[in-house]
Amino acid sequence: MIRSLAPEVAVVDLTHDIPAHDVRAGALCLARAAQYLCPGVVLAVVDPGVGTDRRAIAVEVGEGESLLVGPDNGLLAPAVAMVGGAGRAVSLINPEYQLPAPGPTFAGRDIFAPAAAHLCNGVDLYELGDPVDAASLLPGVLPVTHYDGDELVAEVLWVDRYGNAQLNVDPDEVAEWGARLRLRFGEGLVDGRTLVQAPTYAALGPGDVGLVVDSYGLLSIAVPRASAADRLGLAAGDPVRLVRLDDDDPGAHGVTSSVQLRPRG
Repeated sequence: MIRSLAPEVAVVDLTHDIPAHDVRAGALCLARAAQYLCPGVVLAVVDPGVGTDRRAIAVEVGEGESLLVGPDNGLLAPAVAMVGGAGRAVSLINPEYQLPAPGPTFAGRDIFAPAAAHLCNGVDLYELGDPVDAASLLPGVLPVTHYDGDELVAEVLWVDRYGNAQLNVDPDEVAEWGARLRLRFGEGLVDGRTLVQAPTYAALGPGDVGLVVDSYGLLSIAVPRASAADRLGLAAGDPVRLVRLDDDDPGAHGVTSSVQLRPRG
């Protein structure tokens, strides 16, 4: 559709791997990508509310250098915040810049893609619909950490293709906790594992479960050359808790075993 309306436009496909209906996963993906994208028009569609009264919007960011097009369901909000906030915004209601729709359930094809294409062709934002107050756009809802006693309450934000489980935890939050800490997870948060803070995935030893700073600057639970999510049964949205280990806790220093070598006889 974009190619037919704007044949000179270079289309860069970021991903089609967002789980169905998972607005939060789409918002996280877009926010992660935003700082690396060239100025231009960004089309994002994860839209379980298609056909309802949720708004279709286009938002100007970066002092007009870029525009984001998508549903007003929180999908765009983290990326907008990442690049400094919204400028102009419109509700996409002008039928002149939409396709005739046989039904209301394919807004990606009938509303969002045509809007993105027309913006690429130089159509002014306000031609596409009515101005809306940028402050009225639905914010994205992302979890933040907090303490419950001496435990840091966190959440798995997503699991990448390698099975690393990214947490909503900044490395500075546990920087002074030492090389090892305790992870509580699972049903009732009764399962526990000792985590090793490591500078790289390769620094983890066989059998280790580690905390590694990932490419987005957050802590991820990882195991060497395997899936931490599969090993621990973790999925996006799961609650976890990090617990500081005291120096006298055996897990704080790892486990050692004495080995006696004898000559072969």
